[in-house]
Amino acid sequence: MRAIPRLIATLALCSATPAVANPDPADWPAVLDEARGQTVYWNAWGGASATNDFIRWAGDVVKDRYGVNVVHVKLADTGDAVSRVLAEKTAGKDTGGAIDLIWINGANFAAMKKNGLLFGPWAEDLPNWTYVDVEGKPAVTADFTVPTEGLEAPWAMAQVVFYYDTARLPEPPPSMSALLDWAARDPGRFTFPQPPDFLGATFMKQALYGMIADPTVLQSPVDEVDYDAVTAPLWAFMDALTPHLWRQGRAYPQTGPRQLQLMADGEIDLAISFSPGEASAAIANGQLPDTVRSYVMEGGTIGNASFVAIPYNATAKAGAMVLADFLLSPEAQARAQDPVVLGYGTVLALDSLPPEDRARFDALELGIATLSPEALGPTLPEPHPSWMTRIEADWSARYGVAD
Repeated sequence: MRAIPRLIATLALCSATPAVANPDPADWPAVLDEARGQTVYWNAWGGASATNDFIRWAGDVVKDRYGVNVVHVKLADTGDAVSRVLAEKTAGKDTGGAIDLIWINGANFAAMKKNGLLFGPWAEDLPNWTYVDVEGKPAVTADFTVPTEGLEAPWAMAQVVFYYDTARLPEPPPSMSALLDWAARDPGRFTFPQPPDFLGATFMKQALYGMIADPTVLQSPVDEVDYDAVTAPLWAFMDALTPHLWRQGRAYPQTGPRQLQLMADGEIDLAISFSPGEASAAIANGQLPDTVRSYVMEGGTIGNASFVAIPYNATAKAGAMVLADFLLSPEAQARAQDPVVLGYGTVLALDSLPPEDRARFDALELGIATLSPEALGPTLPEPHPSWMTRIEADWSARYGVAD
């Protein structure tokens, strides 16, 4: 999920959001009453069958329990949904919008928040918010350094891991410099999804973390630091690595699922993921052999949360809140963490749950390729959204290939 620089520039031209009557999440019985019979158009990434199946399941449950219909509008790029909301606002369509809920984070959220395209605050008044691990997981209230302020609700935790096939790569590289050395010795066995795919940009941000003396500069907007000096080591690394990539860097997988297929087909030996449970889920589903394992590189890896947000002009705000609250429920969170389903990390504080709900998590078998929380090591904060936008653009100018 990414931002488009020209989209952000256009957003700045929009006027402030007008006041409209909205459901009050603090009056939950009234929200439930209003939501019954509504149809929620949830715009969410649709690039993986496991994710699509989970969204379908959540929709079925919400319909059965609360009378809310859920339609999954499958996105290849979250920026498309943001553009739709922008177009509606530009046209003066301040009610009756086509999008009710968006799976969003990072630069897209920052742009929508800045320009008044979001409904809220609402998230921290949801009934299941009481279980969210605000203290232990600061990413649930700060999206790529931008305070959420109740304008979006978290529903999954993610942290960068790498997965590899032990049958072909017994000892994976423990650092980015070691990865470069390995790639030079055994070319063609590594790649990453082509930016602006989220994973591809994340690979470069992860590499940058290990190459700068003061990582705290990444928490500031790029226009407040010496961007060229900070990123010079990254581009030197990429210049050296690119010729040794799969297909000599002349082609890239377009998505994470396509990257996984390259691993399954034996074309690469190492891949990046933003889900610690992805490899176990793929093994459980027969997509990868049981010789695949996950690991993290030295010094920690980037972590963040996935969120859902409601556009300011959504038609079914009450229904969207009901769906968002269900995604925060221990039932939905435990199902999402099951590696057979998704293998996502939970946003909940497990110690705060009632015993019967804690038991849902305790019963999970996380899978042979899933690292324990201790083995995942330190979680590095996401850089400010402007870093991803700038790095994506620079990579495309330097190494971009035709789709």
